[in-house]
Amino acid sequence: MNDRLDVADSQQPVAPAGTGTVAIGDGLPRIDAFAKVTGRARYAAEHPAERLLYAVVVNTPVPCGRIASIDPTASLAVPGVVDVMTHLNRPKMRSLDLFYKDMTAPLSGSPFKPLHDDRIHYSGQPVAVVLAETFEAARHAGRLLDVQVAAEPHETNLLVHLDRAREPSSFKAGYSKPPQPRGDADAVWAAAAVRVDAESHAGVEHHNPMELFAATVIRGEDGHLTIHDKTQGSQNSRWIVSRAFGLPASKVTVRNAFVGGAFGSGLRPQYSLLLAVMASLKHHRSVRLVLSRQQMFTFGHRPETWQRVRLAADAEGRLTAIVHEAIAETSRLEDYVEVVVNWSGQLYACDNVRLDYKLVPLDQYSPMDMRAPGAAHGVHALEVAMDELSYAAGLDPLELRLRNYATRDSSKDLPYSTKELHACYQQAAARFGWSRRAKEVRATRDGHEWVGHGMATGMWDAMQMFARARAVLSADGRLLVESAATDIGTGTYTVMAQIAAAELGLALERVTFRLGDSTLPVAPIEGGSSHVATVGSAVKGACEKVRRELWRRAKRHVAGFAKARFVDLDFRDGRVGLRDGGPSVAYEDLLGGEAAIDVKYLLLPNVLKQRKYVRAVHSAVFCEVRVDEALGTVRVVRVVTAVAAGRIINPVTARSQVVGGIVWGISQGLHEETQSDHALGRFMNHNLSEYHVAANADVGHIDVIFVAEDDRVVSSLGAKGVGEIGIVGVAAAISNAIYHATGRRLRSTPMTPDKVMAR
Repeated sequence: MNDRLDVADSQQPVAPAGTGTVAIGDGLPRIDAFAKVTGRARYAAEHPAERLLYAVVVNTPVPCGRIASIDPTASLAVPGVVDVMTHLNRPKMRSLDLFYKDMTAPLSGSPFKPLHDDRIHYSGQPVAVVLAETFEAARHAGRLLDVQVAAEPHETNLLVHLDRAREPSSFKAGYSKPPQPRGDADAVWAAAAVRVDAESHAGVEHHNPMELFAATVIRGEDGHLTIHDKTQGSQNSRWIVSRAFGLPASKVTVRNAFVGGAFGSGLRPQYSLLLAVMASLKHHRSVRLVLSRQQMFTFGHRPETWQRVRLAADAEGRLTAIVHEAIAETSRLEDYVEVVVNWSGQLYACDNVRLDYKLVPLDQYSPMDMRAPGAAHGVHALEVAMDELSYAAGLDPLELRLRNYATRDSSKDLPYSTKELHACYQQAAARFGWSRRAKEVRATRDGHEWVGHGMATGMWDAMQMFARARAVLSADGRLLVESAATDIGTGTYTVMAQIAAAELGLALERVTFRLGDSTLPVAPIEGGSSHVATVGSAVKGACEKVRRELWRRAKRHVAGFAKARFVDLDFRDGRVGLRDGGPSVAYEDLLGGEAAIDVKYLLLPNVLKQRKYVRAVHSAVFCEVRVDEALGTVRVVRVVTAVAAGRIINPVTARSQVVGGIVWGISQGLHEETQSDHALGRFMNHNLSEYHVAANADVGHIDVIFVAEDDRVVSSLGAKGVGEIGIVGVAAAISNAIYHATGRRLRSTPMTPDKVMAR
């Protein structure tokens, strides 16, 4: 089969006929839904190719040491097995670290290089790849491979090595170093009458998207590699393949038209990609490599983190001191950093603040971004401590936050571009019925369960990067918009088509948005809740150029438009007309005698303007829990959250993102726990039967409110991102509700039944 016929074009979803014209703010169903529920959407491991080799990775359970020997005899004896590829017989790869630093790699350290040498850096490291004519043969042969490792002493336990914590060697863009202390927080805290001192611990969390990591490398007759990769950035994957193997970028195309979830795990190219390309280059054949669910636990994760938060307040409940310290794990290879403590210097008004963040290198794979990296842990610790302070000060938890409301970011001494957090508090509290909450703890019982209500604040950055978009308006009045963006399940297809349709007054079914191909106009990786503000603004800019070209053609060819100003025009229903009710003309008539309108637009953030403000998304989270102390079980029966995230382009897809974040917050708070055997230096529950994630039965009623906000500093659309904010503060609200129900303070996550029952 010729894969060039099975290109991304044939998969681009389009809205069904009859959708009609749309506007920004319309709640539209996802236009890619039909392709997904019918199986027409192909994921990375589903693309056909002739003479396809199947690759299976063999991992070692040893956390530190050197490979002593690899005996492939038994594996090669399996019928259909073609090769056992190791560090001894792999094709040539570049060795310098700079060739392996992708767009999201830490500034310092040495990125992991699969099959580079005989060194073992962590348990689960790939040490060989078995290639066969069938997947079954490759898998069976992989189990027969004899790998001997000379083990060396290892360290994987963060909590017993806190004394080794040190400053990170660098902080990458977007992950700011904690600001310098202001005032004397330690002295003020020590002298305060009202204060709390709270330690917390958050264990390792693992990404578990539905789609397994996979790469299908299809080799053309000319040696061109078309790679279908599970990634959050096709151009990022092409970048690393081209550099690591010394291939011209023109010889590599990466596609990711559909991605079955990622949550940050696809920001950095995973070892599955490099190993699949390695095998294809060695054997001059197409190769498919799919990781197993167990192998999904053998690369980066949300790092284990220890935190200590100390808060002090005056007699009226106003904060006088904040001290937030965090120690997180990293690998021996790289210094991975997150913004864990900085939120404590931003979220509330306080004159005395000291923040500290350190790392402990361990024999683990480098941690990596997971939904709301840093904030999911850092804001949790702060918001649980704030709840403790409210009881110590004799104040309602919401009232404490209102008394310490920050109108500007004290750490940077800058105003917010927009901040409607106050409205979030008001609207969510009213919807939840917070004023009817019992003031005392352990005051409400329903049958065998104690009832508790808790709340917390959420905050996340509102980011914008650079991107290009191309727009082509054809003679038939149809619009094609392109950008190398990604849709990891967030609704990118739908929202970008909606922006384009609204800008040009076209029916949604007449607009196609093409993404997921490294040959398309440049786009950043889909991460940091930045895609709408970035790619969406580029799409808006491209459509603006199309509108101006339509104006110029109308001035030349249509009576009544010769003196029309651009601001006098109305673009609606596929026609350009005068706002005062004058003549109008269909786009098809304007393009009939001339070439299609084909424009490109480069979106560059207005840095000079943006640097004058702090740009952030805010939320207020309220929840109700039911706690059975006899069994230690906690049920989250309802959650109400209000989110201020600029203009909401599509409330249907935006709500889905926030709901997904809340579900994960419940999972983080109550369920997800990676068990480690530090004597062996490995994760033990690397499967979905023992690594528990929240299921339908664990999720109660969820109510999402979008607070009106319009932020033209963040983006020309007025929009911010909503992908991360949904999870931030949820686990803290649950913790605070458990305290209200039982009088038992749980600071660490997950809050499993054994901790709930502990006295």
